[in-house]
Amino acid sequence: MVYAGLQADHYQRARTSLRQTLNRYAGKLRLSKRNDATVELQASLKTDLNQISNALDKLNCNLARIAIFGLVSRGKSAVVNALIGQKLLPTGPLHGVTQYPRSVYWSLPTGDLRVELVDTPGLDEVGGQTRAAMAREVAYQADLIVFVIAGDMTRTEYLALAELQDAHKPIILVFNKMDLYPDQDRQAIYQKLQTLFAQNGGDPNQPFLQPEDIVLVAAEPAPIQVRTEWADGRVTDEWETLPPQIDELRDKLLHILTHEGRSLMAVNALRQARQVEEAIAQKTLQLHADEAEELIWQFARWKAIAVAVNPIAALDLLGGAFADLLMIRALARLYDLPMTNHEANKLLRSILFSAGGLLLGEVGTGLVLGAGKSAAAAVSLFDGMSGAMAYGGAAIAQASLAGYGSYRVGKAAQLYLAQGCTWGPEGANTVIRSIFNDVDRDTVIHRLRRELVTGE
Repeated sequence: MVYAGLQADHYQRARTSLRQTLNRYAGKLRLSKRNDATVELQASLKTDLNQISNALDKLNCNLARIAIFGLVSRGKSAVVNALIGQKLLPTGPLHGVTQYPRSVYWSLPTGDLRVELVDTPGLDEVGGQTRAAMAREVAYQADLIVFVIAGDMTRTEYLALAELQDAHKPIILVFNKMDLYPDQDRQAIYQKLQTLFAQNGGDPNQPFLQPEDIVLVAAEPAPIQVRTEWADGRVTDEWETLPPQIDELRDKLLHILTHEGRSLMAVNALRQARQVEEAIAQKTLQLHADEAEELIWQFARWKAIAVAVNPIAALDLLGGAFADLLMIRALARLYDLPMTNHEANKLLRSILFSAGGLLLGEVGTGLVLGAGKSAAAAVSLFDGMSGAMAYGGAAIAQASLAGYGSYRVGKAAQLYLAQGCTWGPEGANTVIRSIFNDVDRDTVIHRLRRELVTGE
């Protein structure tokens, strides 16, 4: 369970993060126009920003989206009709009544959350690439997925479910048309499904579906024949339509939406923003590629020259670190990102730590060479020729190493900065981690933690 106060906090922080991201990257779009970027690049940046804007609009509208998937003739439209209590979507015995995704709105009995139910065509009916693209897009936009089967799970259904799980959304498996099976057969199928997913509980390809997420329904029960014996001796047979048996699914969805719906919407909106930022990062690198490369090489040359001419070993390291900080600040300005000296210093430490052995080796070797260079400078006071040669050799070696190290720092900083401020106080990654730390272990959000944190 996620308490109401926490849900509201998660919701507001997600909205703040998305607004911050929109404002930051809107500047990049204006910059791309001033820099005469290609029309394709400008259009791509605009499309990316529209995705973030749509995610923010969805949050502002307080709209949760549930996508209904399954193979043809499993009763997906009937499930939607049963949930909303009206037959708004057509159903029938013919295959493929639903030809394209359709949306209807479900009014919840309590709260101000709006719910959109998206009915989709049968996954085995829409052809190849079209089907895959449709499924990816609908799943990407959804906050929750309902997958409908009508008996034993077929291999095609299993593979389709595995593909949908790549969207990293909570999934509820609905065993529909349970009224068509005798009690014993129905229970056998139900137990088989529970065993199947219990066995796959540790499989990374099955992270979101748990045995308790399997529910049984009869969204549109088959008519039953009722025999009536009249007082005058007549006997008539009539067909009686039974009401939908949908309570188990409705109760489960209402529980999720009530107790963690807004937090789930926040996580999904932030994930979309994070994915868009990754795409924008690549475009940003493309937009500034030549300028960034020249800037990095310029600082690498300055650092190499400064290290070469400086005779004091300790100042080499201090001066080199200062040059790297200036380079990070310059790259931040190039990418139109605000960065203080404190933030630049934190980023430099992160880069040095992640680079590990190479840069530690540079520091160690720099100390050795710097000490040798200082000693050679002292010797040159007494033996000019030999001291100068020793100094020159040590200076060239140390300068080359310092310049290469600065280039490595610059390339790493380029990647960090191009990804924007997702690591900032209201960055997408920061807020997602905060939400995960707040929720209980028995929530559907907690099940997403491993995959979404790993995917950062």
